Formats: sequence, C-alpha cells, structure tokens
Amino acid sequence: MSGAGYARAGAEGADSLRLPRHGRYDYLPLPLRADYDWPGGRRLAVTLVAHAEWFAFGAGLGDDPAKPGEPQTHRNYAWRDYGNRVGAWNLLELLDELRLPAAHCVDTLVYREAPALTDAIRARGDEVVAHGRTAAETLRGLWPADEARLLREVTEAITRQEGRPPAGWKAAAMRETASTPDLLKELGYRYLMDWPMDDQPVWLRTRSGPILALPAPVEVDDAVHVVQRRGDVGAFCDMLVEQFDEMIEQSARHPLVMNVSLHPHVAGHPFRVRGLRDALKHCLQHPLAGRAWWCRPRDVAGHCSALPPGIVPGS
Repeated sequence: MSGAGYARAGAEGADSLRLPRHGRYDYLPLPLRADYDWPGGRRLAVTLVAHAEWFAFGAGLGDDPAKPGEPQTHRNYAWRDYGNRVGAWNLLELLDELRLPAAHCVDTLVYREAPALTDAIRARGDEVVAHGRTAAETLRGLWPADEARLLREVTEAITRQEGRPPAGWKAAAMRETASTPDLLKELGYRYLMDWPMDDQPVWLRTRSGPILALPAPVEVDDAVHVVQRRGDVGAFCDMLVEQFDEMIEQSARHPLVMNVSLHPHVAGHPFRVRGLRDALKHCLQHPLAGRAWWCRPRDVAGHCSALPPGIVPGS
C-alpha cells in the first residue's frame, strides 16, 4: 500500500472512531465566540475563592504535608486544622486590608465545628459556595439517589444558616459523578466550579436545563501547586502575577475570568500571606487595573444569566 493509502485508511479510521462523550457542552474555540463586557465595561473578572473545610480525625480523605498517600494521622489532621484556627483569619485580615471581596467553599460541618469562621465570612458579605459536608468525603461512587440526598442536605443546611440557598457548587477535590450537574440544576443551583476547560463561563446541558460552568482554578490553586506539585510560595505568587498580567492584556480581545483558589492551611501561613499580599497589590496597582472586576462567583453567574441568548457559549 502506498503512503497515500495509509493516510486514507488512517483518516477513515479516525472518522469511524467513537469515544465516550459527556454531552454537556460543544467545542467552540475562544476566538470564534461573541464579545461582551463585564459590568462597567470591564474585561477581566477576578474571583478569589477560599476554602472553609472540615476533616475527619484519623479517617477519610485529605492531603498530608510530607508526601502524597500518607495515612490519616494526628499530624495531617492538625496541619489542616491550622487553616480554621489561624490561616483563615490571616486571609480574612488580608482581604480586609486590600478591600477585596471573596467567596468561600464551605463544608457544612464548619457551621457546627467552627461557627466563628462562618460568622466572619458572613460579616464580610462574602459568598458561601456549597462544598459538601466535609472534605473527608467526595461524591465519587455514590448512587444517584444517595448523591441527591447528600446534595439536598448540604443545600438545606446552608440555606438555614445564610437565609438563602447557595448559588454555586464546588465539589470536594472537584470530583463529580455523571449525575452531579443534573442534580445541582434540579436543586436550584445557578453555577458550578468543577469543569476546568475554559477561561470563560460556559453553559452546560443538564436534563432539566442549563447550568453555568465557571472557570475552575486547577492551575492557580495553592494546594495543587504547593502540596501536590511541591512548588514553593514564590513560584505560586509569581504564577498569580503572571496570570493576571497576561489575562488583563488578553481581555482586550475577549472577556475572561481569572479564578484563584486559596486554602487557609496552605496560603494562610504567615510567610505565604506576605507573598500573597505582594502579588495581589501588584494586580491592584497594574497600569491596566481599570479593566479588572474584582467580584464573587455569583456576580459572574448573575451577569452571564442576564446576557442575551447566543452570547455565552451554550446559551
């Protein structure tokens, strides 16, 4: 067979190949999309998303400060609990100092175990994003009916505490099941942050109508960089600065979302707070800072929901 014959056979094989698909969204590259602005003509939405998590002692899931895969012990439990006792308060002070809004992915057990923290989040007017019951468990492996009960329990707990239901969801470890977007939509959620495929919001299909996928921070995530990839704080802060610098320039062509993920047991240590302060000040003082909209995820979702159909991908 000639070379051309091999090429034809390969092309035909590719055309006939069918891989498993999710069916939630279609392929539409960024340069081919409709243009729009964020409020006030701004172009880059910047969201700071911290985490208020609760873990099981000596059981369940959770990272270890020494190396991945270590068993659950008093050491890694106490290291994570530092976030609730000290780290979160350092981050809240920093947010107050810089007058920045934020969102917090809250495990509902925090309301019972560390109520002073959820009180402080509420006092700032920050957004509470549903994050499950505890970071010691994920949705993976649940039957749909069991998952529905868990999601309903979380939604009702946050509604009781905050006086309104949560607008958004981020799963522990961003682990969903095949049913999660459908169940979230049916519980009234407006957006989720588990799909890291874009720098713009994208509407996902569910069996009960669309739900918005906000850009999910896998890369600019302190726990991913420091704990899982063994990076240092300087490199993380450089990453945040370089992400902002590049995206604020790119946003002249496309409206974008920069989502930064912070975990108090990681970013809340004093030496990391110092670097984070410098990085955020750099962003706030950037020559193009007027293009940036510092906001909460629900603000982004609300703006996208008000845009005409056909503007946001999937609408």
